[in-house]
Amino acid sequence: MDDYMFKFFVDECRVVEEKTSYIEIFNYSDPFYNSVEEHPLPMSEFENFLNQRGAFEPPQKMREGTKLLSGIRLIVQKDAQHKDTFMPKVISLQKEKYMSMIRTLKLPFRGIETSSVVGPFFWCAYDQDDDDPHLQIVHRKSDVRKKGKTRGWEMMLSYGFKTGITTGFMKGTPSSDIIQALKHLRECYGQVGHPMLLPTIILSHDLSPANDQKQRDARDWLRRLENAVSLRDEVEPEEQYFQDGILSIDGLNRDLVECHSHVMWKRPQAYFALVREMELSMERFKVLWYDWKKDFLTDEEIAHRKTIDQLHRSMIARMEFYRVKLRGLENYIHTTLERLKVQREAREARLNLEIAGEQRRIAHASKRDSTAMKTISLMGALFLPGTYLASVFSMTFFNFQSGADPVISNWLWVYFIITVPLTVLIVGSWIWYDRRKEARYADDDKELEGDIEQMEVSIMKSLRRRTMSKANTWNSTISPAP
Repeated sequence: MDDYMFKFFVDECRVVEEKTSYIEIFNYSDPFYNSVEEHPLPMSEFENFLNQRGAFEPPQKMREGTKLLSGIRLIVQKDAQHKDTFMPKVISLQKEKYMSMIRTLKLPFRGIETSSVVGPFFWCAYDQDDDDPHLQIVHRKSDVRKKGKTRGWEMMLSYGFKTGITTGFMKGTPSSDIIQALKHLRECYGQVGHPMLLPTIILSHDLSPANDQKQRDARDWLRRLENAVSLRDEVEPEEQYFQDGILSIDGLNRDLVECHSHVMWKRPQAYFALVREMELSMERFKVLWYDWKKDFLTDEEIAHRKTIDQLHRSMIARMEFYRVKLRGLENYIHTTLERLKVQREAREARLNLEIAGEQRRIAHASKRDSTAMKTISLMGALFLPGTYLASVFSMTFFNFQSGADPVISNWLWVYFIITVPLTVLIVGSWIWYDRRKEARYADDDKELEGDIEQMEVSIMKSLRRRTMSKANTWNSTISPAP
């Protein structure tokens, strides 16, 4: 079934071209024959390398009693450049050569099924050959494109208990740690007899102090956000998010999102699972390795096994170290996320305050506008006194009958004497009343602004207390006072 599924998934893949090289490291009982080589691998020599023919044939003439103790043989694409090289269902060798590599080097068939996985991934298991058992490993990490460029690395290994040689295939983009990992591998050439050496080196780079520094930078960024949003006394001028007294919502939102993305980088939960799987693979290696060829060992083989055993215990201790480190980092990240949550609540509260203030201002403006609409009615009322008086005095002040003398009464001045002062009185009363009303509105607006500022100060004080209360490490306990 595995062979059929392997061919099925390979047929579904498309091929991209990448530069290929090889690395060979061999350790012999006579150190004179030890070798560390890394050279480009042309496709014309690909099959010769797989089958150790021609220039890749092991040395035939060695001193009597010299034995091969351990080694590693890798096909490497450490500078993958194609933009699709880590896309799902993509391989970077011709299909025939890829299948030949997997079968000849006894690499895991299931590796082709991991081309779509995201994040850190580790898997190991024994193959099905009881006469020549191999421990097979798939270790990779890939991600979506960034600025059009693919990112990630992958590694397939197979350790032969009968030969003590690890064979494998490695590929990585320039942004990965493959180049540095291979450099460390060459420096540790005497310990390549352990199949978990290279995965452990990769993990040490993935969990380097740069990850801790990024979390420290995110916490410092969070402190500046807290200072600005909570209006603390220690706010520096360059840390302000206010322009002309107005909160810069765009700047605050942008920094909150960026800070949150920094905190979420390389979440410890994924690496917890990775470390557990790597510890399990070490246990599997140890069980079979101690039973294989445990009798009739030469002094050199006994010394080499002692070196590998020391390395094994060192890597077990390193895994325990990473587990403790990840647990502390998880607590630290949890605290940072809680404080970020408080700042988001503070931002939302401030936005709600501004919206509420604007709504109240609009309500007051609408009230004033409705009052202004009444002016039209009042303007119409200006003509009511004159109209009324004209109606009253029309019968006596004017006489349009034929032969009337005079047509206009000599008492017409009475109309103006009464109408003009009455009109002035009404208009003046309305002006006085409108000015008093506007003054009252101004006092209400001032009181409204004071209420909003007081409410904002109260909320900010509460949020500041909540922010400061998050300073303790998550899941920690404080011993009660005796």
